[in-house]
Amino acid sequence: MDVVTRSGARAIGRSVAVFGLAVAAAIGGSSAFADDSVNTGYFSGVAIMGYDTVAYFTEGKAVKGSEEFSYEWLGTPWHFANAKHREMFMSEPLKYAPQYGGYCAGEVGNGSVTVNNDPEAFKIIDGKLYLIYDKGDAEWFAAHAADAVPQADSKWPKVAADLELDQYH
Repeated sequence: MDVVTRSGARAIGRSVAVFGLAVAAAIGGSSAFADDSVNTGYFSGVAIMGYDTVAYFTEGKAVKGSEEFSYEWLGTPWHFANAKHREMFMSEPLKYAPQYGGYCAGEVGNGSVTVNNDPEAFKIIDGKLYLIYDKGDAEWFAAHAADAVPQADSKWPKVAADLELDQYH
């Protein structure tokens, strides 16, 4: 499994900022995750193009989910490979949901979005899932996580707001 860790004040500050955005989403405030802020690809209508977000953590790889094991969160259906993964997500969605709504973390750091990511291109950094456009970009993102994560975190509120205004479609 691709796992990268960082430590220190930057990680704590980032966690607090991401948690704040997640709480706003959960209580219905100005959301960084609602509506178009969850990546469904161009045509799927399902979060992260139907892949099981829990499997990235439990199996260390991309696993296609099934409509049979579906759960709606933040107005978007999420598919899982099995009932156990669905239950895990339902009990702790913020633990398993990808950062930046599942959009390419590297592109969010550039202030934009890429919709159709390679499901195999991901990194788990400090217990957070980052989906990325392709495997080469994923390796770069992990190698530069100390700078890339805070940069993407700082750009995400504007990117999410632009998604709400349909600026990227």
